Amino acid sequence: MDVEERVARVARDTAEILTVEELRELFRTHERPRAYIGFEPSGPLTIAHLITARKILDLGEAGCDVTVFLADWHAWINDKLGGEMPRIEASGRAMQAGFEALGAEGGRFRYRWSHELTGSADYWARVVRVARATTLARTRRAMSIMGRSEEEPNLDTAKLFYPAMQAADVFELPVDLAYGGLDQRRAHVLAREVAHHYGWPVPTAIHTPLLSSLKGGGRMDPQDGVLEGKMSKSDPSSAIRLTAPREEIAARIAAAFCPAATVEGNPVVEIVRYILFPWEGRLEIDRAARHGGPVAFTDLGQFLSEFGAGRIHPSDAKAAVVAALDRLVEPARRRGS
Repeated sequence: MDVEERVARVARDTAEILTVEELRELFRTHERPRAYIGFEPSGPLTIAHLITARKILDLGEAGCDVTVFLADWHAWINDKLGGEMPRIEASGRAMQAGFEALGAEGGRFRYRWSHELTGSADYWARVVRVARATTLARTRRAMSIMGRSEEEPNLDTAKLFYPAMQAADVFELPVDLAYGGLDQRRAHVLAREVAHHYGWPVPTAIHTPLLSSLKGGGRMDPQDGVLEGKMSKSDPSSAIRLTAPREEIAARIAAAFCPAATVEGNPVVEIVRYILFPWEGRLEIDRAARHGGPVAFTDLGQFLSEFGAGRIHPSDAKAAVVAALDRLVEPARRRGS
C-alpha cells in the first residue's frame, strides 16, 4: 500500500481522526507505526467488539504494529468483576482468545497487560508527570472514559488515578497512534494535551462509533461524556455476546428496538452500518416474493435510503442481521467452546 492507501484503510468507518494530516504524516515517516487499543477485562466480549476488531485488523493491514492492551489494573481500580484480579485476568485471557479468533493474532498483533508497566518506577513517574500537567477538574471530566460521572457520589480516590494512568500508558508502551471507541476520546485528548505540555511526541488518535443498546433510548454524546444509550455487557438485555449461539442472537435481535423507516437511533440499523458492511461489504435480505423478493445491498447508502423510506420492513432487516451476525461470530464461538 502507498501512503494514501494506508491512510484510507485506517480512516474508513471511523467517527473521528485527530488529525487526518497527522495520520498521513505518520505513514510518510514510519514504515511500521505503533498503534494500540486498551480494554478493561470486565466480562465477555459482545458484538460491539466486532467494530473494534475490524479496525484492529485495518491497522495491521495498513502496516501498523498493533498492541492490544489488557488493562487489568485499570479494571481493578474501576471495581470490575468485583475487583478480583484472578477473575479480571481470566477475562483478559478470554478477550485475547476472542480477538485472535477474529484474526488479530501473530505477525503485527501482540497482547500486553497493564501489570507489565505498573511494576516500574519509571511508569509511576510518568503518571505523576501527567497528573501534574492537568487540573483536578480536568481529571474529573475525563471520568467518562471509565463509564462514570464526575458527579458520582462516594467516588474513591483511586479512581482519580485512572485518567492519568491511561494517558501515561500511551507514552510508556510507547505508541504513535491511539485507537478506541468514541467513549475513549477524552483520554486520548488528555494524552495529546500532556504531550504538547512537555514536548513529548503527540499521539495521533482515531475513534470508531459506539453501538447503541438493543433496547434503544438513552442519550449518547461522547464529547460531553454522556453514554446513557451505549450497548453494555453489564446489561445482558442490551447486548449480544460474541460467542452467543444463533438462537440467542435471534432472540436478542427479535426483541431489539427497530422502528420502521427510522435510521438514526436504530440499533438494528447501526449493526448493519457499523458491523456488517465494514466486515462483509453487503447485506442480503431474503424476503418472500409477496414482499418484494430477495434483495442484496452492496452500497450502505442505498440500504439506509431504502430502510429510511420504509421500503425495508424491520422484520426483514432483523432476519438478515441474524444470519450475518451468526456467520461473523462463528470463529469466536468455535474458539470459545
